[in-house]
Amino acid sequence: MMDQVIPWQEWTGLIEPVYYNKKRGRRPVPVDTMLRMYLLQVWFHLSDEGVEDAVNDSYAMRAFMGLDFTVAQVPDATTLLHFRHLLEEHHLGEAMFETLNQLFETNGWIMRGGSVVDATIIAAPSSTKNRDQARDPAMHQTRKGN
Repeated sequence: MMDQVIPWQEWTGLIEPVYYNKKRGRRPVPVDTMLRMYLLQVWFHLSDEGVEDAVNDSYAMRAFMGLDFTVAQVPDATTLLHFRHLLEEHHLGEAMFETLNQLFETNGWIMRGGSVVDATIIAAPSSTKNRDQARDPAMHQTRKGN
Protein backbone atom coordinates (compact mmCIF):
# COMPACT_ATOMS: atom_id res chain seq x y z
CA MET A 1 0.00 0.00 0.00
CA MET A 2 2.66 2.54 1.00
CA ASP A 3 4.48 1.81 -2.25
CA GLN A 4 1.59 3.41 -4.14
CA VAL A 5 0.99 6.25 -1.66
CA ILE A 6 4.43 7.73 -1.17
CA PRO A 7 5.53 10.34 -3.74
CA TRP A 8 8.86 8.58 -4.42
CA GLN A 9 10.06 10.85 -7.22
CA GLU A 10 9.31 13.99 -5.21
CA TRP A 11 11.10 12.69 -2.13
CA THR A 12 14.16 11.36 -3.95
CA GLY A 13 14.24 14.71 -5.79
CA LEU A 14 14.48 16.47 -2.40
CA ILE A 15 17.33 14.22 -1.24
CA GLU A 16 19.47 13.82 -4.37
CA PRO A 17 20.90 17.38 -4.41
CA VAL A 18 22.39 16.89 -0.92
CA TYR A 19 23.15 13.15 -1.15
CA TYR A 20 26.79 12.12 -1.19
CA ASN A 21 28.40 12.69 -4.57
CA LYS A 22 31.90 11.49 -3.74
CA LYS A 23 34.18 10.55 -6.61
CA ARG A 24 36.27 8.16 -4.48
CA GLY A 25 35.51 5.34 -2.12
CA ARG A 26 32.59 2.95 -2.17
CA ARG A 27 29.71 3.72 -4.46
CA PRO A 28 26.85 5.21 -2.48
CA VAL A 29 23.76 3.12 -1.89
CA PRO A 30 20.94 4.33 -4.17
CA VAL A 31 18.81 7.08 -2.65
CA ASP A 32 15.57 5.13 -3.03
CA THR A 33 17.03 2.13 -1.16
CA MET A 34 18.17 4.31 1.74
CA LEU A 35 14.84 6.17 1.79
CA ARG A 36 12.92 2.91 1.99
CA MET A 37 15.15 1.67 4.81
CA TYR A 38 14.69 4.96 6.67
CA LEU A 39 10.91 4.74 6.32
CA LEU A 40 10.88 1.18 7.69
CA GLN A 41 12.86 2.46 10.64
CA VAL A 42 10.37 5.26 11.31
CA TRP A 43 7.23 3.15 10.80
CA PHE A 44 8.35 0.26 13.00
CA HIS A 45 10.23 2.36 15.60
CA LEU A 46 13.52 0.50 15.06
CA SER A 47 17.10 1.45 15.86
CA ASP A 48 19.67 1.61 13.07
CA GLU A 49 20.87 -1.89 13.94
CA GLY A 50 17.30 -3.08 14.46
CA VAL A 51 16.14 -2.13 10.97
CA GLU A 52 19.25 -3.74 9.44
CA ASP A 53 18.44 -7.00 11.27
CA ALA A 54 14.73 -6.75 10.46
CA VAL A 55 15.39 -6.37 6.73
CA ASN A 56 17.78 -9.32 6.84
CA ASP A 57 15.13 -11.43 8.59
CA SER A 58 11.90 -10.32 6.91
CA TYR A 59 11.01 -11.16 3.33
CA ALA A 60 8.28 -8.49 3.37
CA MET A 61 10.74 -5.75 4.35
CA ARG A 62 13.31 -6.99 1.86
CA ALA A 63 10.66 -6.95 -0.87
CA PHE A 64 9.59 -3.40 0.10
CA MET A 65 13.20 -2.28 -0.22
CA GLY A 66 13.52 -4.06 -3.57
CA LEU A 67 16.62 -5.97 -2.47
CA ASP A 68 17.76 -9.13 -4.19
CA PHE A 69 20.28 -10.77 -1.88
CA THR A 70 22.01 -12.46 -4.83
CA VAL A 71 22.99 -9.02 -6.09
CA ALA A 72 23.00 -6.59 -3.15
CA GLN A 73 23.26 -6.57 0.62
CA VAL A 74 21.23 -4.66 3.17
CA PRO A 75 22.90 -1.30 3.87
CA ASP A 76 24.58 -1.45 7.27
CA ALA A 77 23.47 0.47 10.35
CA THR A 78 26.26 3.07 9.97
CA THR A 79 25.18 3.87 6.42
CA LEU A 80 21.62 4.39 7.66
CA LEU A 81 22.92 6.57 10.51
CA HIS A 82 24.75 8.83 8.03
CA PHE A 83 21.66 8.98 5.79
CA ARG A 84 19.43 9.86 8.75
CA HIS A 85 21.85 12.60 9.86
CA LEU A 86 21.86 13.98 6.31
CA LEU A 87 18.05 14.19 6.34
CA GLU A 88 18.09 15.84 9.76
CA GLU A 89 20.80 18.33 8.81
CA HIS A 90 18.82 19.55 5.80
CA HIS A 91 15.38 19.25 7.50
CA LEU A 92 14.21 16.89 4.76
CA GLY A 93 12.32 14.52 7.08
CA GLU A 94 9.95 17.30 8.08
CA ALA A 95 9.39 18.29 4.45
CA MET A 96 8.69 14.70 3.38
CA PHE A 97 6.27 13.94 6.18
CA GLU A 98 4.48 17.26 5.68
CA THR A 99 3.71 16.28 2.07
CA LEU A 100 2.57 12.84 3.26
CA ASN A 101 0.30 14.38 5.90
CA GLN A 102 -1.23 16.68 3.26
CA LEU A 103 -1.79 13.72 0.92
CA PHE A 104 -3.53 11.75 3.68
CA GLU A 105 -5.64 14.72 4.72
CA THR A 106 -6.67 15.47 1.13
CA ASN A 107 -7.78 11.87 0.56
CA GLY A 108 -9.34 11.39 4.01
CA TRP A 109 -6.95 8.55 4.85
CA ILE A 110 -5.85 7.54 8.33
CA MET A 111 -2.56 5.81 9.05
CA ARG A 112 -2.62 3.23 11.79
CA GLY A 113 0.06 1.03 13.25
CA GLY A 114 0.38 -2.47 11.97
CA SER A 115 2.65 -5.41 12.18
CA VAL A 116 4.49 -7.69 9.83
CA VAL A 117 3.91 -11.37 10.46
CA ASP A 118 6.15 -14.12 9.14
CA ALA A 119 3.86 -17.02 8.23
CA THR A 120 6.55 -19.37 6.99
CA ILE A 121 5.63 -23.04 7.22
CA ILE A 122 8.37 -25.08 8.86
CA ALA A 123 8.86 -28.79 9.38
CA ALA A 124 7.96 -29.82 12.92
CA PRO A 125 7.12 -33.09 14.65
CA SER A 126 3.46 -33.97 15.15
CA SER A 127 1.78 -32.73 18.30
CA THR A 128 1.37 -36.14 19.97
CA LYS A 129 4.11 -35.58 22.54
CA ASN A 130 1.87 -35.03 25.58
CA ARG A 131 1.49 -37.46 28.50
CA ASP A 132 -1.51 -39.28 27.07
CA GLN A 133 0.07 -39.55 23.60
CA ALA A 134 -3.05 -37.78 22.34
CA ARG A 135 -3.26 -34.86 19.99
CA ASP A 136 -3.91 -31.49 21.63
CA PRO A 137 -7.34 -30.34 20.40
CA ALA A 138 -6.12 -26.73 20.19
CA MET A 139 -3.31 -27.66 17.78
CA HIS A 140 -3.81 -27.64 14.04
CA GLN A 141 -1.51 -28.84 11.32
CA THR A 142 -1.07 -27.82 7.75
CA ARG A 143 0.90 -29.14 4.87
CA LYS A 144 2.98 -27.03 2.54
CA GLY A 145 1.07 -26.48 -0.68
CA ASN A 146 -2.40 -27.00 0.85
